[in-house]
Amino acid sequence: MRIAVLGATGRVGRLVVEQALQRGHEVVALVRRPETRPVPGQPTVEIRRADVTAPAAFPNLTDVDVVVSALGIGKGDGQGTLVAGARVLADVPVRTLWLGALGSGSSVGAGGGIYQWVMKSFVGGELAEKAAADSIALDSGATVFHAPDLWAGGISDRRRNIPLEEYTKPVLPPHASRATVAALMLDEAERPTRAAGILVPVGRA
Repeated sequence: MRIAVLGATGRVGRLVVEQALQRGHEVVALVRRPETRPVPGQPTVEIRRADVTAPAAFPNLTDVDVVVSALGIGKGDGQGTLVAGARVLADVPVRTLWLGALGSGSSVGAGGGIYQWVMKSFVGGELAEKAAADSIALDSGATVFHAPDLWAGGISDRRRNIPLEEYTKPVLPPHASRATVAALMLDEAERPTRAAGILVPVGRA
């Protein structure tokens, strides 16, 4: 499978690239700065310059099978980066997997009261943009992952994707390792369970 990864140099995106290569896939890394490689010393990764805030120059992706977006809001990014990314991918005629956040948009309150308080306190103003970006992605037919609080750690062997409507609100604030979320996005890329909708990645290392 040929997989394009948007946000390939971010904390989740790097893991998606690494794991995709380990699984034997071809990877196209979509990055704003081509000189920054997601996996240093890995020449098999094709690098394409991709700036979602400059959609006219966004690369053609008709040669890939799926786009995995781990796009985030980095330091120095202004408002609108996520929405711009969702709009660009909505125009790409390729299946898209979009990384969102539990506690935003349709999943507000799904992580429990404490978790939602933490989201409002530490994510705050980004919640509205995350919800808007998710809406654009969903309307275009993408599968959106509402990931809980992301921690460091290995890949859980008990990982699974749960449709949001089947997700049981936890007693304690939920979390998952970034590696597990990356693995679950690749699991969905390889074996699609639904054409569109919101999935909650669950797993403990």
